[in-house]
Amino acid sequence: MADPQHTRDRILDAAENLFFHEGITTTGVDRVAAQAGVAIVTLYKHFGSKDNLLREVLSRRLHAWTQHWDAAVAAASSPQTRLLAVFDAVETFRASSGPTQWCCFLATASERPIPEDGIGDPVFELIRQDTRLVSERLAELARGARCQDPATVAATLLLLYNGVLASLLRGAPSDPITRARDTARLFVDSCADATGPTRS
Repeated sequence: MADPQHTRDRILDAAENLFFHEGITTTGVDRVAAQAGVAIVTLYKHFGSKDNLLREVLSRRLHAWTQHWDAAVAAASSPQTRLLAVFDAVETFRASSGPTQWCCFLATASERPIPEDGIGDPVFELIRQDTRLVSERLAELARGARCQDPATVAATLLLLYNGVLASLLRGAPSDPITRARDTARLFVDSCADATGPTRS
């Protein structure tokens, strides 16, 4: 008897691969079911709709990304390096996750219109949740690093983070993670409170 969790994971793996290599809009659930080796009725039994399937793919990616960022922050040796750990997390996350064309959240946002006011969209809400997670956590870490303007530091690091993801898609410049981390370190050092802890 098939393990329901194993079947669910196979469908999610297939959907993630197809959605973010060939495009969300152009990928039908029949293609996902075929790649996962299940009947379409099985796919619908587990997820109910294509939107629900996409939402679960993104939710799984967000959970995995958060785990990598948690580990990178825990491994850092100072408040400043904890703030810069977002770039270490990008590196380890990309090395461990399945290959995709680029950031799943940016890819989804590029294909999905922003919902009108008052109209709920659970998929787009996950995109917003990802953005809030990155922004709020960077601001919290910037406060811990005694940066004078945590909101500005968080916004600048978010810009560099987005630039890394876009550069990985473009293929240039080379080694964008290292370049962004070095740029972020210079910026954070320039914004740090002179009475704050030194970077190790």
